[in-house]
Amino acid sequence: MKQGIHPKYVDCKITCACGNVIETRSTRPEIRVEVCNLCHPFYTGKQKLVDTGGRVDRFNRRFGRK
Repeated sequence: MKQGIHPKYVDCKITCACGNVIETRSTRPEIRVEVCNLCHPFYTGKQKLVDTGGRVDRFNRRFGRK
C-alpha cells in the first residue's frame, strides 16, 4: 500500500439522540445519530401506523372503500 494516502483510523464515539453511546473505530472521532438499535421502532416492537396528512382516508375515498 502507498504511504500517506490513507485516512487516520481512530477510536470513535457514536452518540444516539436517546443517550445510548457506542464505542468503535472509524475515520471520524465522533458521530451523532438520531436512532439506534435501542430506540428504533422495528427493534423495540413499538411500531406505530402514522397517517400522514390523511393519506389513508384519501385512498379510501378515491377507490370507494368504506
